[in-house]
Amino acid sequence: MDIGVPVRDLGNIDIAPLRDAILAVDDKAWFDNSHRQTAYDVHSQTQSLVMLFIDTEQWPKIAVTEESAWDSLSNTALPIMKGILEQYYPPGGKIIRAMAAKLVSGGVITPHFDKHPSFHAGHRIHIPITANSRVRFMIDGKPFKFEVGKAYELNNQKQHSVMNKGKDDRINFIFDYIPPDRLAVLDN
Repeated sequence: MDIGVPVRDLGNIDIAPLRDAILAVDDKAWFDNSHRQTAYDVHSQTQSLVMLFIDTEQWPKIAVTEESAWDSLSNTALPIMKGILEQYYPPGGKIIRAMAAKLVSGGVITPHFDKHPSFHAGHRIHIPITANSRVRFMIDGKPFKFEVGKAYELNNQKQHSVMNKGKDDRINFIFDYIPPDRLAVLDN
């Protein structure tokens, strides 16, 4: 969603339970759902623990499914998402995507815009789980540093990219929320 600025700081949050749940997942689980990596070239160097995902083929009908990481992440992720939504967004909307996304050491997400209409309708929230000083997140040609222990809303309608030149993987928990006013437009 175009929020008028490249990024919005949503403040500090306690990520410890979610971080622990993500880091406890078996390495193999990061490959259980490779839809993002195969459907979107820019994500070919990422891995995902997908918890919720929308069927974009049915858009504008909103069909969200619980995916392979639901059992391992939902107990810790749902309270965090709920807390962010209660503080910053109107009630009555719908979470259409939720996942942990890993950009491996040396990986790059090339400059892109999120093009599917669902990205125009929803707020995209990033929660850094692990980071290193050599991760560069660019939005609209400007560098941004996302700090672990904070949440951010990303303007995904601006060109954005990420590169990880560090020795450690970068993991963000990402979720998309469509507010009720946008849902009402989609239902008509």
